[in-house]
Amino acid sequence: MQRNALKTPRLICLFGLGCLLFNFPLLAIFNLPTRVFGVPLLYVYLFVAWGLLIGLVGWVAEHTD
Repeated sequence: MQRNALKTPRLICLFGLGCLLFNFPLLAIFNLPTRVFGVPLLYVYLFVAWGLLIGLVGWVAEHTD
């Protein structure tokens, strides 16, 4: 029971982090004409942030204390 009590707040915090990462102010910072290996910086940011969130949610969901 203790494991689920810790998992829920962590997942809620990750939801908040996702909302911040994909909200306007941060997206505007990465919306530059710069390219990384031929890909626009905004697209690189979106895919890296998305992958990071998926990895963190998976880690929190499967992590045992």
